[in-house]
Amino acid sequence: MPGRAPPPIDLQPLPYAGQLEQRAAAAIDLAVIHCTELPDLAMARQYGERVLYPSGSGNSGHYYIDRDGRIVQYVGVERIAHHVSGYNPRSVGIELVNTGRYPHWLDSRHQAMDEPYPDAQIAALIDLLQHLCEQLPGLVHIAGHEWLDTRQEVASDDPERRVPRKRDPGPLFPWPRVLAAVPLREWRG
Repeated sequence: MPGRAPPPIDLQPLPYAGQLEQRAAAAIDLAVIHCTELPDLAMARQYGERVLYPSGSGNSGHYYIDRDGRIVQYVGVERIAHHVSGYNPRSVGIELVNTGRYPHWLDSRHQAMDEPYPDAQIAALIDLLQHLCEQLPGLVHIAGHEWLDTRQEVASDDPERRVPRKRDPGPLFPWPRVLAAVPLREWRG
């Protein structure tokens, strides 16, 4: 809906956000939906602040949406965040606070992702996606992290087994509701 008010977004840039590579808004054609696989937003922030690369940056999405629907922006869309291998330059990463498989991400006995996404969180996601579609004219695709990163890892509990590296946003994410509300097409890489 052109001309509608943007959702409230709390700007909280990561310490290294200004060091991330810049890009043109026209380069963004994909929104990638993640879940943090962490218990809360505070821990997601701690993970995002970890420096993991020689550039002085780490792994982070652009936006984080808490269970109550609060939206926080850690990285501006004009910067390339590290959130999905192979697709970062063309995508915006949106993280939903959700425990996922925490803290046993790669344990073959703990692969269920059974925390539902609260209505307020999904409503905020839809609002944010609608806003981004207005701001980024090239944004036409949407994907789940698990669709783009299909690699397998050795299970932490059994070296003979392999488990998905990424499963987010997982089986409880309401794809039909989100896809019906935004002008984006599914993209599976």
